[in-house]
Amino acid sequence: MPFPPRLWASLGILAGVGGGAGTATFVYARGFSYMTSDPSACANCHVMGDVYDRWARSSHRIVAACNDCHLPAGLAGKLWTKGENGMRHSLAFTFGGFPEPIRIVPRDRAIAEGACRRCHGEMTVAIDRTSGRDEPLACARCHGTAGHP
Repeated sequence: MPFPPRLWASLGILAGVGGGAGTATFVYARGFSYMTSDPSACANCHVMGDVYDRWARSSHRIVAACNDCHLPAGLAGKLWTKGENGMRHSLAFTFGGFPEPIRIVPRDRAIAEGACRRCHGEMTVAIDRTSGRDEPLACARCHGTAGHP
């Protein structure tokens, strides 16, 4: 049984309004900039301005950009994390409810820890061996401001 014309009209209006609002928001928020590796995209939101400025003054700026530390290795993981973080950030910044100063969530902290260990592998292995602990020390325990002091 075919859909009645009023239902088609309602669906068309709903799709138009949703698509228009989504497009306007994406353009206003410079959504395409988040698809790049340009660190200045991270400063699109005012809450990240100080973090970006601190990174720009750090020694890490020479060897690592935001994506190097805050995205996992591998294309699928990068795309998933960009999408998940993008959705969470857009909702938080649109509707409020984010802490200032901004705080890293546990999953993203684990990704950053993995990046530390990828870049500083020899050092972290040596520290883990001599720490006398069953599990590795978290790099941020001592270097919590590395990357953006």
